[in-house]
Amino acid sequence: MRAPLRWVLWDVKDTLLRVRSSVAEQYCDEARRMGLNLEPAEVDVAFRQAYRHHSRQFPNYGISQGLDGHSWWTEVVKATFSQCRVRDPVLLNEIARNLYQNFSNANNWELFPDSKSALESCSSLGLKMGVVSNFDNRLEAILRGCGLLSHFNFLLTSEAAGVKKPQVAIFEEACRKCGVLSTSIVHVGDHYTNDYLASRSAGIHGFLLDRTNDSNHHDVPKEHLLSSLDDLPVRLQRYMKKCS
Repeated sequence: MRAPLRWVLWDVKDTLLRVRSSVAEQYCDEARRMGLNLEPAEVDVAFRQAYRHHSRQFPNYGISQGLDGHSWWTEVVKATFSQCRVRDPVLLNEIARNLYQNFSNANNWELFPDSKSALESCSSLGLKMGVVSNFDNRLEAILRGCGLLSHFNFLLTSEAAGVKKPQVAIFEEACRKCGVLSTSIVHVGDHYTNDYLASRSAGIHGFLLDRTNDSNHHDVPKEHLLSSLDDLPVRLQRYMKKCS
């Protein structure tokens, strides 16, 4: 007999919420406020290059190298605009500071239509909930602003944990916070490696959210796939019956 289900862990970005407009568009909007006229396509290429470079050189916000999320993102923004021929250090710092604050604002994020109802359904089933996210420490403010924070008993960001998904250590830390065996926990996320495989490697039952019905997930049992969070309550009820 399985251990009874007690907890649901959640990924956040692209599972419960997403950026309202593209990063490039938001960077261009901020540049425009500073009197600069940049093309989103150019900024998009520059951002992707800067993000990849800093992710390789300073993984997980550079926590192990003495950085934090704020300083890491500041350097990503400055590197992005430097590639777009913005050289004034005072202006670069101001843009970076403003963008860091902008992305803390709930106005720059939008909930998926099925997010709140899925969280409410979990609560109605008597399940506690937590977050395991490759995010920086702005996440609490974002979830509060989006009206989701009260659903969660704890938030575990990769910045706070010092490790990121798909490292199993972040899920082991989540299990400690839950205070139950991993077999009493399920995890819901949209990333095959970071969410589904990583949670299962920690002994947690993983559900993979696949809103686009990607046909590449041949090795994921159908009962582990969600095309929408609307599918989750029934799946949880079935899982709970198997545990009883």
